[in-house]
Amino acid sequence: MTLNRLVLWRHGETDYNATGRMQGHLDVGLTETGWNQARFAVPVLAGFAPELVVASDLRRARDTATVFTTATGIGLRVDERLRETNLGKWQGLTSDEIEVEWPGMLDEWRSDATLAPPDGENRTEVAERALAVVEEVDREFTDTVLLCAHGGLISALTGRLLDLPVDRWSLLGGIGNCHWTVFTRRPRGDGRWRLSSYNAGTTR
Repeated sequence: MTLNRLVLWRHGETDYNATGRMQGHLDVGLTETGWNQARFAVPVLAGFAPELVVASDLRRARDTATVFTTATGIGLRVDERLRETNLGKWQGLTSDEIEVEWPGMLDEWRSDATLAPPDGENRTEVAERALAVVEEVDREFTDTVLLCAHGGLISALTGRLLDLPVDRWSLLGGIGNCHWTVFTRRPRGDGRWRLSSYNAGTTR
């Protein structure tokens, strides 16, 4: 079996998003705004008619996905390999706090996907564990699967699925809360993924 379409959906807003703190593997819940963002996105995402939703096990992604699956009746699978990047000692800190403790390292990390935060993981490692999830659902389904995950993971996985050189991954912009990215394959094509939309979302 081979998928025709893959949709990558970022979770809704959290308190940490609203206050500019790094989350990583910290299990932060959605704000009321985040819940509403998920609800507003459901009608649009339902148009993709996914056969399955796979969510990160972190609450912010799992809850976002549950809003969709509850409304549509589509099945939900939870997979810890879709977790956000482990940001190690940076988790819970603001950019300013990181700059004080590790001057210049945050800018280096943003531009170099092979660089990991102290006690964390780099984005190439994140992309590989997420790719394993994609390869599994690619063998199981033939139409569309929706992955509900995290901004850093989605941008890293995008670079990996497009076979971009790792030193070009930093050219991909960030993903807004509850925005999505869509990959498709050409009928009777070479099987490679094509980027159909990036960081798309509702206007509400």
